[in-house]
Amino acid sequence: MTERRGQAQRIIRSRDRGKNEMGKRKTAEERADEQRRYALARAAHLDADFEPFFVDPNQAIRNVAAMNPAAGTAVLDRFAEDRFWSVKVAVTEHPNVARITLLRLLERDPSRRGVVHHAARRRLEADGVAFDDDGLAIEPAL
Repeated sequence: MTERRGQAQRIIRSRDRGKNEMGKRKTAEERADEQRRYALARAAHLDADFEPFFVDPNQAIRNVAAMNPAAGTAVLDRFAEDRFWSVKVAVTEHPNVARITLLRLLERDPSRRGVVHHAARRRLEADGVAFDDDGLAIEPAL
């Protein structure tokens, strides 16, 4: 019985690919709008150009916008607040990200440390930041 249930779930998942949030297949207009938003995310240059992508319902489009080479520190700081980890990881890999943003992505609680924490730590270590035995960044004395 369990085997049948697994097959049924795989069939349902495969049928759902390419559908919009209402469970219907995307129309040509919806696909064209998605492609337009991808192009705009890649072409954004000014901070104001990124504004629509902070709330875009498509996670992949937000990810493309976060990886845009023209994204500045303020834009990346806002993308670091995204609810999806892939967008946050894209922020950690961006050359323009500020150290304070990376430090904010670190988790104090070891049980909550995941992909984002480790990506931020890798980036900070590459930038010369030291970490203590608890896995927290050691701030240099000013």
